[in-house]
Amino acid sequence: MPVVRYIIRFSDQLSKFLMILAAVWAMGLSVLIVADIFGNNLYGHAIPGVREIVISSIVMIVYLQLGYAIRSHSMLRSDTLLYAMPVTMRRVALAVGYALGLVLFLMILRGTISPAVYSWTSSEFWGEGALRVPVWPTRFMILIGCALAIVNYVVAALIDVLGFDDGGQGFADADETPKKS
Repeated sequence: MPVVRYIIRFSDQLSKFLMILAAVWAMGLSVLIVADIFGNNLYGHAIPGVREIVISSIVMIVYLQLGYAIRSHSMLRSDTLLYAMPVTMRRVALAVGYALGLVLFLMILRGTISPAVYSWTSSEFWGEGALRVPVWPTRFMILIGCALAIVNYVVAALIDVLGFDDGGQGFADADETPKKS
């Protein structure tokens, strides 16, 4: 099982890195927005293209953080209900939930491939005038985020349902609610 452990470790490290990148990006975006507001209110001139940059950046930030949200179990789920279920039922519920998440992001991935390629080959841009923002980075970030989400749902299923990485005991086998320190 060294391959599975390597995939889990790589997924964790990549997810954390992309989450940190998204946080730094959000901070930079905040500085840009504040500078735009000050420039508009104090000098009567806004920074050109801020609207387009913000629109594309928010989408990219969401998809950068998606993998970490899945790996840290921050996606919607009711642990109270899961702990009330017998172990077998808990495994089934987790497996179904992870499979549904995987299918959702697989559908988004498949639906984004063609528009991403088109935006790359046609030099598609958002915005008019002083600043035009290319569309392809946003579309490819959606692809990367969805691909990592798919991998992380598989990793979550391996750990929580099948018990990899914890000496054979996954979340589904836990007897009680984990204690938070």
